[in-house]
Amino acid sequence: MQLVLEHAGDFQRSVDAIAVLIDEAEFFIDQGGLSLKATDPSQISMVDFSIEKSAFKKFDVAGSVKIGLDLDYLRQVMSRAKPNDQLTLELDDGKSRLLVLLKGDATRRFQIPLIDIASVQLPNPKIEFDAELKMRAGILQDALKDAALVSSHVSIGVASDKFFVKADSSKGALLNETEKDKKNLFEMNAKKEARSMFPLDYLQDMLKAAGSDTEIDVRLRSNAPIAISYKIGGASIRYLLAPRIETE
Repeated sequence: MQLVLEHAGDFQRSVDAIAVLIDEAEFFIDQGGLSLKATDPSQISMVDFSIEKSAFKKFDVAGSVKIGLDLDYLRQVMSRAKPNDQLTLELDDGKSRLLVLLKGDATRRFQIPLIDIASVQLPNPKIEFDAELKMRAGILQDALKDAALVSSHVSIGVASDKFFVKADSSKGALLNETEKDKKNLFEMNAKKEARSMFPLDYLQDMLKAAGSDTEIDVRLRSNAPIAISYKIGGASIRYLLAPRIETE
């Protein structure tokens, strides 16, 4: 197996985006590309990540390969990459280590031990969302920063042609509303009003790899998981986060 990416920076950001929630997981590589699907230790969130074969400068894989890794250690290794380094991923002869080669001003080779992970194939949750929005990531990132002053949980939803983020606690209350426009909230298709409450820190982690101008896709349904997805260079990442069910 040999995979080559022209720019290591995108894979570095991708690993950061996964490792912020997932401790260890398996990458799956076949003729379609490289992918990973895993839940966090608390099992309230899921990460669905992929890079299509066409995004690689070289993609040499026979059959399919599973690579179990400590993602925090992979993140540390990738933190040493410069954005324009060429990245090569290979398995050693014994198929017990991942070889990470970074080629730029200097050539650096890291060896990362593979780990056995008792993984199960995760299904794609079938959720019929009531609202789909496309927006600039900064809109949600800023709203979450506002909410962090008030509470550790936020309510996110759509109502009256507006996207909103609410927070309420003994400290006070926040209401952040955004109307559809061409600059910030590009699309808002809602069959009906939707509203769910989520842990704020998970949402902030899910947006760490997105720049403020990154286009994100947000899907909502009342008292159902939220789906947040966006691109990282040639990679795609999608998060699902279970809601906190509110009681009257």
